[in-house]
Amino acid sequence: MAKISKAWFCTSCGYESTKWLGQCPSCGDWNTMKEELVTKGASKSSNLSRSKSLTGISTARPLSLDEISMSESQRMKIGIGELERLLGGGIVEGSVILIGGEPGIGKSTLALQIPLKCPKLRTLYVSGEESPKQIKLRAQRLADEEIPFCQILAETRLENIITQAQEVKPELLIIDSIQTIYSEAMESSPGSVSQVKECAAALLRYAKETGVPVIIIGHITKDGTIAGPKVLEHIVDVVLLFEGDNKHSYRILRSVKNRFGSTAELAIFEMRNNGLKEITNPSEILTPMHANNLSGIATASVLDGSRPFLIEVQALVSTAAYGMPQRSSTGYDYKRLNMLLAVLEKRAGFKLSTKDVFLNIAGGLKVIDPACDLSVVSSILSSNFDLEIPRETCFAAEVGLSGEIRPVSQIDRRIIEATRLGYKDIYISAYNLLEKYNRRNTPGLNNHSGKDHINIHEVADIPALCRDLFKTN
Repeated sequence: MAKISKAWFCTSCGYESTKWLGQCPSCGDWNTMKEELVTKGASKSSNLSRSKSLTGISTARPLSLDEISMSESQRMKIGIGELERLLGGGIVEGSVILIGGEPGIGKSTLALQIPLKCPKLRTLYVSGEESPKQIKLRAQRLADEEIPFCQILAETRLENIITQAQEVKPELLIIDSIQTIYSEAMESSPGSVSQVKECAAALLRYAKETGVPVIIIGHITKDGTIAGPKVLEHIVDVVLLFEGDNKHSYRILRSVKNRFGSTAELAIFEMRNNGLKEITNPSEILTPMHANNLSGIATASVLDGSRPFLIEVQALVSTAAYGMPQRSSTGYDYKRLNMLLAVLEKRAGFKLSTKDVFLNIAGGLKVIDPACDLSVVSSILSSNFDLEIPRETCFAAEVGLSGEIRPVSQIDRRIIEATRLGYKDIYISAYNLLEKYNRRNTPGLNNHSGKDHINIHEVADIPALCRDLFKTN
């Protein structure tokens, strides 16, 4: 008979201890040890992750590289182009994909849209949070036609899920969510460290043995990390995280881990009444939408992953109404904003210490690309001088502590993207020596497609930027 005992687990990394510890010896986090019931000496037949093969296949043998057929790792098309690009061209057979994000941001909607976009894809959708009727109502809202090949299973017991999957033989298995699934091999409650590890290991084994890809939806903590042990992210093949405020319509799906593609990619979706709509050209929705005579607005050419796009930076500088001036930043690092304000006052002589400064990245996005620095400085100076910046002008450079304008990577791609969208002027660093050579030797960069033309302004420091941009002495 199995013996039931208690153990302490770290909720951050899954470290196991026989007693409570204030600090986890593995990850170093404080106050993360949680007591759980564990089963020791359980029979092997009750533990799916340690039982014999689920499919009856004999023990695997070593294979040489020339014996492995690449046809066994084909990619499955799912009808959502941006998600396919994010995954590297589609879902790889036998892969396990983890999707995380805040409540209400669109995890379940995206998972359900996959069988909606591929009606002939035999899908088993397992929900531990909603009833079949609730899923039916959501499916009717997302699509008008019926989906005969998508089957719904409202179940939380892992053993029943594996049994039904073996009978249905789906082409895609979706689990919503991993925190609600439990195995009878463990005595702890659903969502605990031991349950999450056990269920994830069993689903991984099912995916690898049957070749059926598994999509797992996971909750996140208040810190924005995947809830449960860190080993969960190590087990799966792909980790996708939803970013953005659920009060805004735009969602960013970012690849944190991808064994079959690049992690330097992201996809942007717009939440609508009929589900998530993929945004194939983010620059067109993030570029300025205002009149021509507004000050404090600049456009930045940023790069996230391998995709360049242009965003609108808004700044407001006003005289402080109270004794202490205010600093506010939305979508941009607050500490970096204070650094740029200090550079403007120390290196360029602009007295901003007695003024309120408010900064906002339009569209509810969060920007970490240092190429946004020059547009932030330009928008602050524009609002301070109350001088407008032409709408067809954009910026792509980093600002150093000495007030110098520093170069950024892949400037050619940023220039081409700005040219394609009809921008006439772009301000970059004067120290892009390699990019200067590339511009002289790359046909069509200054005259993109032989039609449009963009003027490249090279500035070395902030005073040079003011003289060129605002035509001051």
